[in-house]
Amino acid sequence: MKSIAELDEIRRKTLEQISLRSNENGLRVIVGMATCGIAAGARPVMKAFMEEISKRKLQNITVSMTGCIGACRLEPIVDIIDSEGNKTTYVKMTAEKAERVVLEHIVNGKVCSELTIGAEESKK
Repeated sequence: MKSIAELDEIRRKTLEQISLRSNENGLRVIVGMATCGIAAGARPVMKAFMEEISKRKLQNITVSMTGCIGACRLEPIVDIIDSEGNKTTYVKMTAEKAERVVLEHIVNGKVCSELTIGAEESKK
């Protein structure tokens, strides 16, 4: 049996997670979670974004998932959409890269250009 304090803590943590997934005012992090994305490692990527954002107590950020983006060879794919609607697409993401994107892009406003779809496509 759980105490009232334990239940309150569970409630608080759950509400934080819901807030990370449902806040529509501000920056959005969208992780491709179709079969190809999951097979490529999208779950740990999404978890890393949620943990880093929570750990840093960042506000007005939505973390959500989407289905197939259509570029399976580049999965896991993550879109960062700012409050003005500008989109940056990161490809071949890992949990470590997600932590870097939170620090450099989300916190400091500097796009990690070498991790974007543009950088990957220019390698051809």
